[in-house]
Amino acid sequence: MLKTGLLGAGRIAAVHARAITSHAGSQLVAVSDVFEENAVKLGAQFEAEVRSSEEIIADPCIDAVLIATSTDTHSGLIEAAAAAGKMVFCEKPVDLSLERAQACQRAVATTGKPVMIGFNRRFDPSFIALKKALEAGEIGTPELLSITSFDPAPPPVSYIKVSGGLFRDMMIHDFDMANFLMREAPVTLTATGSSIVDPEIGAAGDVDTAVVTMTYADGRIAVIKNSRRAVYGYDQRVELLGSEGLLQAQNMLENTVVKSTTAGVTGAKPTFFFLERYMPAYQAEWSAFVEATETGSAMPVTLEDGVAALAMAEAATRSAQSGTTVRVDDLN
Repeated sequence: MLKTGLLGAGRIAAVHARAITSHAGSQLVAVSDVFEENAVKLGAQFEAEVRSSEEIIADPCIDAVLIATSTDTHSGLIEAAAAAGKMVFCEKPVDLSLERAQACQRAVATTGKPVMIGFNRRFDPSFIALKKALEAGEIGTPELLSITSFDPAPPPVSYIKVSGGLFRDMMIHDFDMANFLMREAPVTLTATGSSIVDPEIGAAGDVDTAVVTMTYADGRIAVIKNSRRAVYGYDQRVELLGSEGLLQAQNMLENTVVKSTTAGVTGAKPTFFFLERYMPAYQAEWSAFVEATETGSAMPVTLEDGVAALAMAEAATRSAQSGTTVRVDDLN
């Protein structure tokens, strides 16, 4: 039984608490949060003790910690937990600062403890099926990747101000998905971003609409499109064109009913938000972490993967601000 401490008690922590407690091989022992009332509420819901993060990390009876705190605390908590001998699962991103994340990577390497980063989309059933078809050679050599990721509505500006920006907060999932499917990081990255959904987001120094084009050493191309507003729902699609065919992962719909009349053909909207769309992925993600800890196998998403995606987010931020193409390797 993997005795687990949960650091953080916000919305995403509650998702992880459900995954931990529903898995037969793990137990949620304790939860912490800077706002104690949040920890008390979550602890009561899942029958876990309320303790400080320091106490959880120092407890030799706790095998693993899941870090779901604010992003600016991730690197420090990863380092402390790894140094204490814990198995570590941390929500994305590793840090808001690429330099700090790289320092964390070096520090953790000295402990020999594996760390898994929470890029849950790698565990989505549709994206897994697409990946398996790709690996089986069903479309030949992948040549052109297109990733669409639109939120139904922007988050509060108060969140935008501490998020690190769209590229680090939102598109980082898509950077990791591109690495997952293309098997390597791109050589160059060109980003364009605008604030056209909410002028307050622009006033806060961020963008809410963005397109990134990436090129690879062998000439392949990937395009990522992000928007903070898609009024019809949570739009999450992947399209991969290969030398011998095309793979597409479409949206999850509210239902599968299609109405065909003289007026036209209509169907259901996509599910509204990430909790509906990716809940099975969060469960599968935690199962993969538990299995890796039990078997001693490599983590399916590593700290190195997290740093690689953050480097791409940093490159995109610099490109959008400067209007120039950025070489990703220059940031490593």
